[in-house]
Amino acid sequence: MTENKTLPTGASVADFLGSIEHPVRRKDGYRLLELMSRITAQPATMWGPSIVGFGSYHYKYASGREGDAPAVGFSPRKSSLSLYGLTYGPDAAALLGRLGKHRTGAGCLYINKLDDIDGPVLEELIRQGFRHVTTVLHQG
Repeated sequence: MTENKTLPTGASVADFLGSIEHPVRRKDGYRLLELMSRITAQPATMWGPSIVGFGSYHYKYASGREGDAPAVGFSPRKSSLSLYGLTYGPDAAALLGRLGKHRTGAGCLYINKLDDIDGPVLEELIRQGFRHVTTVLHQG
């Protein structure tokens, strides 16, 4: 069985965000850092080279594969902002319907820029996603 490649590192979140070339992605990265830090009350940790994560959970699939992942997080990719852990909660579908311009896929939420979406709805997605991932998802 292959080992999980996305693990927490000792890399600096500030250095990572400061190195983002695209000015809107860099600004949105700092905004997400503040938002997710405040809502989760967890320190930001680099997971692999490009994911900023908050908290963690342990997963184990029926196949036997298991590991740890950030409870919620984000990555300011070149094409869009990728947000993790926000689409799993029981109210996620209704909230996504009110979020604004976005797309989803493979458990991720993709947005072009934070100005495209409703901020309070994003905050609720983070709050509910974090709660769901840390208390329900893969817990039994």
